[in-house]
Amino acid sequence: MRCTPWRLPLARMARSRRMPMAMAVEEPDTVRRAAEGGFLERRFAANAATAAITAAQAVSEAVAMRELEAPDVDKSFIAQDIGSERVKTVDEEGLPLVYDKALIEKYWKAQGSALQQRWTEFLGLSVPFLTKMVGMLITGGTGELQKNEKNLAEDARIIIEKLGPTYIKGGQMMSVRPDVLSQPVLEELSKLQDAVKPFNSSVAIAQIERELGQPLGAVFTEISEEPVAAASLAQVYKAKLAATGEWVAVKIQRPSVLSVVSKDLYVLRRAAEVYQGLMERFAPRQRTNYVGLLNEWAIGFYTELDFTNEAKNQMKMRELLDKEDVSGVYVPQVYEDLCTRRLLVTEWIDGKKLSQCEPKEVRELIEVGQECFLTQLLKVGFFHADPHPGNLMRVTDEVYERTGCRLALLDFGLVAQVQAEDRDVMINAVIHLANKDYAALVDDFINLGVLPVDCDRPKVIPLMDKALSPYVKGGGAKRYEEEVRKMYGMDGSVSGSVGGFQAMTQDALTVLNDIPFSIPPYFALLGRAIVTLEGVALSGNPNYGIIMEAYPFVARELLNGDRPQLQQALQELLYGGRLDGEGSKQLQGRRLASLLNNAMGVVARKDGEDAAFVDLEAIPEDGVTSGDAVRYLLGRNATSLRNILRPEVENAFDLLSRQALRKTYTAAQTLTPGPLRSLFRAVVDPQDIPVPVPVPLDTGYTVQLLTPKQILEIAAPKLSREEELYAIALIDLAKETFGEDAAKLLAGDGALDPISSARFIVNTLSSALGTGRNPSGPIPAFASTDNAGSSGPNSNLVDAIGALTNLNDDETQELRTLAGQLFDAFEGNVRRRFATASLV
Repeated sequence: MRCTPWRLPLARMARSRRMPMAMAVEEPDTVRRAAEGGFLERRFAANAATAAITAAQAVSEAVAMRELEAPDVDKSFIAQDIGSERVKTVDEEGLPLVYDKALIEKYWKAQGSALQQRWTEFLGLSVPFLTKMVGMLITGGTGELQKNEKNLAEDARIIIEKLGPTYIKGGQMMSVRPDVLSQPVLEELSKLQDAVKPFNSSVAIAQIERELGQPLGAVFTEISEEPVAAASLAQVYKAKLAATGEWVAVKIQRPSVLSVVSKDLYVLRRAAEVYQGLMERFAPRQRTNYVGLLNEWAIGFYTELDFTNEAKNQMKMRELLDKEDVSGVYVPQVYEDLCTRRLLVTEWIDGKKLSQCEPKEVRELIEVGQECFLTQLLKVGFFHADPHPGNLMRVTDEVYERTGCRLALLDFGLVAQVQAEDRDVMINAVIHLANKDYAALVDDFINLGVLPVDCDRPKVIPLMDKALSPYVKGGGAKRYEEEVRKMYGMDGSVSGSVGGFQAMTQDALTVLNDIPFSIPPYFALLGRAIVTLEGVALSGNPNYGIIMEAYPFVARELLNGDRPQLQQALQELLYGGRLDGEGSKQLQGRRLASLLNNAMGVVARKDGEDAAFVDLEAIPEDGVTSGDAVRYLLGRNATSLRNILRPEVENAFDLLSRQALRKTYTAAQTLTPGPLRSLFRAVVDPQDIPVPVPVPLDTGYTVQLLTPKQILEIAAPKLSREEELYAIALIDLAKETFGEDAAKLLAGDGALDPISSARFIVNTLSSALGTGRNPSGPIPAFASTDNAGSSGPNSNLVDAIGALTNLNDDETQELRTLAGQLFDAFEGNVRRRFATASLV
């Protein structure tokens, strides 16, 4: 469809001022005076506004000449009812029941002047407001905008309400960002959350009966006279089911709202085309498809009006969260037989929305809400994409006693799906971002489609540091701004402000002109969900940072994930690099201990300026106990880690056993009384006496005459230099964890003092078995050294053994399986050595 291009009156105003397109270089004293008076800021804003207006008008005229296409559903991440018989079916207005590109375009063509009228209405309300803002910016800079922000916010809220439900949804999303918008603006936009005027209840009741296909009394014995809630797309009544007496929430769609939204999709699509054209003109190296981002949002918004799809989303989410044992979050039951495209009937939940809660109440729910969202996004790939405070409810004590959940999740109209491979890359990205590994993060961004394969890494990495490090520190947009100013030396002084501004501008130009990044379409949904949730969390905790808060969950997923990409990421993390050539070939014990702590919620931070980041080489002082670590390693959340550690443990057991056998053999010779040794050697050295030995081979056993020395050299060959170093590292870790006595025993030195070794074993076992308790108190491998060098039972070893005696059935079975695999591997190694040895 074609539409008359919009023309801004501000363009004429700007031209009449004859503002230059670029600023001349000022003399140093002029710059100083200009900076002090705010002149630079106003002049820069004026030039930018003039250029933008001229370009916007030209792009708008070009866009108006093109035929617009509806968003393409084949590329959408929105969870839709695409497998049902409703696909390709239209309603009485010609709108598809399930979003369909061709049918939407057909509807647009049939609207004729209605679309142009909506476009004109959009421009008539938005352009004067934008003109007013730009005028203030030109005449008074950002200070003028701040001085008038309350009035501007009120104007914006009134315009949004006039434009209708599509724009109200956008305003609601921004009303929960205290870190982005000032308090006066938030207070004004928050009126959009619940201030939507309800439509007449008689109209609503008639529509409910029409959707049910029967009188209201046949289904409900009671229903509220007025709606208990009115939103931009629908309103809700409280009713009692005639069949069961249960209280339910009856959500009925606003009349003709889908028609209005469908026209708005056209308007926003045209606006997105204009913005895309501007970006192509001013930042030609950028590859983000802003039209695609809008398309994803538009498809989601259209799908929100399909209550049949919402019912299916809600039932699926309820099932998935139950399957994943997500505790503390309740999803209300759906009465599917009463649901239609315009009517949704669900279980009634008493409580209050988080938007009505005190910060303390919100703070208490952050952890459980975060766990629920991360499970949806990173574990099952089916996530609620509209978690604003109105959709999150703190339930009453009565509901809590019945469900065991304090938080209820409502409104599943907008749900998105993320494929496993994308989830894996996101997990890697959080790990690398939290560890400040920007070199690896570049690869993650390439895999996500944000950066091209041929990007300039030396240029990208330092810019990543500047852009992302302040975000990791948490605190939202306000804290981010403070960190950025600090980073660029913008300390409030004239020289600092000018120099910092120039450096920041140069980096921004580098990003726009030299780094061809793009934002994948599904980021529109993911970004919306994260922005909304982060805003909710910041209202309860002003220092909240989603990356570091999510890190323990991500670490657990890494330890448990069985997909190849996650296992490779875990290997790289534990071995300090890639196993195909880069990094260490040996397991780094401290990293393993650190990662176990991270997965169990204890994170060690780096020192100095990087204190916000995870230190993988550090072990927290208040770390988890050895008993907790043992049970975690044997539990279902460490599947991937066990798969990686099993060959490592088998190798460690083999080389430590060989070392112990060789030391025992030497000790046996040393402990033999001197006269007896001399007597034997006068006849023949015992090491050279062949004896019949059943030799294990691949096909069974055979009897061979071998000397003790031959048996030793075949069964327990001498450790190579690399193996010796690894054994030393293992023993050092054992000493740090379980004390010096345990380390000596593991090193094979017990044979040198068998009585002391036996006493140590008996004392440790009696202490562990006598306590009959689960582990308690921090342990050295996971905290600080305790009892190192003591001859008494080491508390960490006691705790670990105590945990082994208190395993549940699944953990016991896993331990037996691992022990069996360990001894099978050791026996296999011995068989292979005898099979390949030359016994002649």
